This record gives sequence, C-alpha cells and structure tokens, in this order.
Amino acid sequence: MSSTSQATTPYYFVPEPSRHPAMASLGLFFVILGAGQWINGADWGKWSLAFGMLWFLVVLFQWFSQAVGESQDGRYGRKVDLSFRWSMSWFIFSEVMFFGAFFSALWWARAHSLPELGNLENALLWPDFKAVWPSLAAGATASPADIVEPFTTMTPFWLPTINTALLLSSGVTLTIAHHALIENKRSRTITFMWLTVLLGIVFLGVQGYEYYHAYHDLNLKLSSGVYGSTFFMLTGFHGFHVFIGMLMLLFITLRLQKGHFSPDKHFGFEGAAWYWHFVDVVWLGLYILVYWL
Repeated sequence: MSSTSQATTPYYFVPEPSRHPAMASLGLFFVILGAGQWINGADWGKWSLAFGMLWFLVVLFQWFSQAVGESQDGRYGRKVDLSFRWSMSWFIFSEVMFFGAFFSALWWARAHSLPELGNLENALLWPDFKAVWPSLAAGATASPADIVEPFTTMTPFWLPTINTALLLSSGVTLTIAHHALIENKRSRTITFMWLTVLLGIVFLGVQGYEYYHAYHDLNLKLSSGVYGSTFFMLTGFHGFHVFIGMLMLLFITLRLQKGHFSPDKHFGFEGAAWYWHFVDVVWLGLYILVYWL
C-alpha cells in the first residue's frame, strides 16, 4: 500500500483552485483594452487603463498576502518549495529569451541590415548613404532622406558607467545580506538590504536624468532611427525590470523587519536575489553592446 501511494504521488505541487488568476486576467484585459484605445484617440481608454491597473495591483496584493500567510503558517513543504524554485527558474529563463530578442534585433541591424542597405545595389537609390554604426547625423545611417532629425549618440561616460558601478555594488550588498541571513544576523541582513534598495533607486534616478539628457541635449529620441529605437527599447525595458526588482527587494526587506524568513527557509529572499542578479548580468551585456560597441 505504501509503495503504491509513493508511486502515484507527483513530484510537483498542484495548487488548490483560486480566483486570483482569473481576477488578475480580468484586470489585464482592461489594461490592454484601455491602452489600445487610448493610443488610437479614444479618451475613455486612459480610464480603462487606470481601472485595469488598479484592479490588477489589488489582486496581486491579495494573492501575495495569501501566499505569505500560508508560508508563515507552515503550510508549504518540500514540494511547494521545489515548485517555487522551478517556477522562478523558468520565469527568469523567459526573461533571458525576452532580452535575447532585443539583443538579437540590435545585432541583426548592425551585422546584416546595415551592410545590406549600404551595398552596391542600394547605392543607386541612396548614393549619400553610409553604412556605418552608430549613426551620427541624418545623412549618415539614420536617414538618407532627411526624415530623421540629426542626433548625437550616447557614450559610456559618465552616466552609464556610474550606473554600472551602482548595480554591481548592489549585487555585492545583496550577497552580503544573504550570507548574513544564513548566519542568522538579522540586523546586518536588514541593513544591507536597505542599502541594496537604495542603490536600485539611485540607479533609476540616474537613468531618468540620462533620458532627460538624451532628449534635450543630444536630440536622441525613440524616433531617431534604428539606433534610437534599440537604445530606448533595451535600456527602457531594463530600467523597468530594475524597478520591479527593487520593489521585490523592498517587500522582502519589510518582511525581514517583521521577522519573516529563517536561515534554513527563505526562498522568498532567494527568488528576489536571483532576479536581481539576473538584472545585473543583463546590464553588463547592455553596457558593453549598447554603450561601448
């Protein structure tokens, strides 16, 4: 009887029925509906977007609060912990593919599209076109037809380099906090977690100033050819991920202050740390490929 029971027991966790996925999907429906209508001129779209976002955030708060309560009540065993670890691993893998698509778009534009536009056949159509990267003026690579305003490209000095130092430092402080938690030094853990959150906030502030500098001083915009679109898509999406990761670390820090987590049971902390280290690695690739090359 025991062997039969063990043979039929799955190696993964099957959660009980919940309203939260359906409610979150309903909120996202109003977000997408409102965003689509707003950009197409319907004034009511912004209200649908705001309602959907508010609905979605309330559902997430309820969902996560329930998960935290169940964890604190000791209802999560080994299989649940394993399920969470696999889920977070696959989520980060999907994020790797997400950024891989944008990095591939940047590589394809530079290695294939640009040389193809500058070949002998296209020279008959655009005799003034120069297939060089990055584009520095409207007549170079961005717009031989003068439909893109002249702009200046972004260099790694000094704002991107400062942000690189900030993110790398935040990875160090987060690692120190993790080791302190394992050693059950809670006050040290909380101190370095707040320092990590602060470094993330400063990173976002520096990136905001960088965007202001790009738009007003360099005339570099999302519409500045393929260079502008890939620059803002890559750095913008990464900045959004930094914001999400910072919120994750913030809530983990608040939970630490409430006495949550123990040296041998703290996957909530580990999951947020995995995500933050992933964001660090993506930035290093972005810093090299976008700002230096």
